Amino acid sequence: MAYLKIIRPINLLLIILAMVLIKYTLFEPFEVSLALTPLTFSILALATICIAAGGNVINDIQDVAIDKINKPHKLIVGKSISEKAAYNYYIFLTSIGVILGFMVSNIVQKPSLAVVFILVAALLYWYATFIKLMLLIGNLLVSVLVGFSLLIVVLFDIFPVLNELEKPLQLLLSKTVLGYAVAAFYFNFLREIVKDIQDINGDKNGERTTLPMVIGISRTTTLAFCLGIFSLFMILIFAFNNLYQHTLLLFYYIFLLGGPLLVFSIKAWSAKKSKDYKLLSLLLKVIMFLGVCSIPFYAQIIHTL
Repeated sequence: MAYLKIIRPINLLLIILAMVLIKYTLFEPFEVSLALTPLTFSILALATICIAAGGNVINDIQDVAIDKINKPHKLIVGKSISEKAAYNYYIFLTSIGVILGFMVSNIVQKPSLAVVFILVAALLYWYATFIKLMLLIGNLLVSVLVGFSLLIVVLFDIFPVLNELEKPLQLLLSKTVLGYAVAAFYFNFLREIVKDIQDINGDKNGERTTLPMVIGISRTTTLAFCLGIFSLFMILIFAFNNLYQHTLLLFYYIFLLGGPLLVFSIKAWSAKKSKDYKLLSLLLKVIMFLGVCSIPFYAQIIHTL
């Protein structure tokens, strides 16, 4: 069970869900040329989550001292799993991810794409070992990688078979995924800021430089509130300007995305205690899940264009 917990299965399932919905509810219904068969898509998905899981493991290894303060009841490395076993687990997961990445790159006849898996694995290692010690750089990097986990479907499914006849539709589908990737980046970055507030005591002990340590918890909380309100207004403006002909999707955006964002903003305005920030982090994870679940509705919009 400890080996399952350390890879953060809920986060991995969210990545898989996003990839599956992009492939089978956004790309496949339009019958454009695609490079990935169900088998090769499965290999791509497995490669992606293996590398992401490896990143989670190396992150926990590097965060032992911090986690002893922030979440001692959830400590795994050094308690349920030895540090040596955790390193071996990290090497195993990352190696499997890179090998599978080489396989799928060759299957789609774009062997150069294999470098993507090596680069992402390297960035996750560098993030865990020193980049996250730098102010905001670590937050931005991990958020970029979260967004990229959606774009990887475009990179392997559409890019290898891009052709002049279907290019307008292929690019339109790609731009739709890009929009979701930008949203994933934004909300993950916001969640990283909230988590930094929540983990400030351990981060001080771990010699990390985070936004709450530099500008204070109060100002960082205000920033989180402003980012929440901004995203709420952007979602409502987008919904009313683009979804007025799509009642179901309009309802989804206003109530199932706007509603939780409104709750987040209200709670952020009055957040003071650790449990308040824990709730804010949970709300953002729910918002990201609901955002991913809106992907199937986009086929309706594209069909009407």
